[in-house]
Formats: sequence, C-alpha cells, structure tokens
Amino acid sequence: MSSFLRVGTKVKSTLSGLRRMLTGASLMGLAALAACGPKQYVVTAPPPPPVVVIPPKPTPPNGAQLTMNIPPVNEQGERHTVNYGISTPQAVWNLRSAYNVAALNCIEPEYAPILEGYKRFLTLYDASLDKASEAIDRSFRQGHTRRDAIKARESYQTQVYNYFSLPPVDTGFCEAAMGVSQDLQTVDPSQFETWSFIGLAKMEKPFKEFFDAFEQYRADLAAWESAYGGGLVTVRPSFEQQTARAQETYEQ
Repeated sequence: MSSFLRVGTKVKSTLSGLRRMLTGASLMGLAALAACGPKQYVVTAPPPPPVVVIPPKPTPPNGAQLTMNIPPVNEQGERHTVNYGISTPQAVWNLRSAYNVAALNCIEPEYAPILEGYKRFLTLYDASLDKASEAIDRSFRQGHTRRDAIKARESYQTQVYNYFSLPPVDTGFCEAAMGVSQDLQTVDPSQFETWSFIGLAKMEKPFKEFFDAFEQYRADLAAWESAYGGGLVTVRPSFEQQTARAQETYEQ
C-alpha cells in the first residue's frame, strides 16, 4: 500500500513540474511573439498653445482725438508751425497772441498770475507792440491790395490763436504761460523785442512736445495693428507641438 502511495506522489510531482515548465514556456513564447509585433509608441497629448497676452491698444496722448493734422518736420528736424521762420515783429505779436490766449483760457485759481501778468505786459511793452503791429501791416501789404492784406493778416492771426488753443495742450500751455509771466518780471522794455523769441519758444514748447508724442502714438498704433489688428492672432506652434503632430502622422 505504501509503495502505491509513493508512486502516486511521484506522478503528481512530475505532472506539476510539467505544468510549470509548459506555463513558463508559454509565457516565454508569448513574450517572443510580442517582441516580433509592431513597435508601440506612447502618444502624449500636445501641450496647450502658448498664452498670447495682447497689450492694450495705444491711445492718443492727453486724451486727444484719434486723428489730427500735425505740423510736419523738415530734414533739419524743425517743425513747421505757425511760428516757423517768422520775423522779429511777428515773434513779438505772436507772443502777445499766445499770452492773450493764456489769459483767457487759464482761469483756474492757480493760474491767476497769468492775467495780471498779461495786463502788465500790454502796458510795459506798449511801444514795442505798436511798432511790431505796424511792421506786420507793411509786410502783408506787399503784393496785396489793402483789403487783401487785411484778410491775409486776419487769416494768419486766426491760425495763431487756434494753434495756441489746442485743448490737449491746455495744462502744459498754462504752466508755460506761468513761467513766461515770471520771466517777464525781469525783461526790460529795451530788451523785449530780442527776448520775444525766447518767450515764444517757451510758450510753444508744450505744443511741440505734444506733436512729438502724437507722432509716437501713430507709430505705436501702426505696430499694434500689424501684430494684433483684425481680430485674429496667429500663434506659431512650439517645437513640442510640431514633434507631437509629426509622431501622430507617422503612426497613421
């Protein structure tokens, strides 16, 4: 009886060994078959497109309107305003015109010295102002009838007043007029005609600065429109995105 049990145990042991061998061989075979199959690629989703931050659209300086006629600049960098290339009498009179506009428009309490200074200006430099006005009349009468000369002078003078009344420059202009009022306290009547060019340049400075700023706005706006205008923004794919797309195409 015991011999039969030993034989049965050996048979079971042998069968178990055979099963283990077959199982191992099967797994190895499957692994070999898998190795012979097509190579598998791990496909990862492309990263999201880069975030494009669109800067604010440029706006005109000092709250100005979107389009304006700006005096041009010549090859020497000189801007052709109403005060370009004028005579001494015209510089005297244009300074008077600018000061007049400031006295009328700069009405805030902090600008009170402008009106008082303008009144003093008309009295102290009366002789020089009269002399300048007569010289201007003579210059406009050259080549014109008396009536046409008056119209030409009035037309030019209107341009001067409008020039110094440009709303976006109000604050800078009033500050400049305050400075001129202070400077005139020390300008002797005998020196006034020569000094008028200095005073006029100070009155005009904020306007030229505004024109420069407006031209810069135009350039900035053109660059912005070129990059972001039309409502469409083209984003070039990154290197990683191009690689992922190439891999997808290859696997297909």
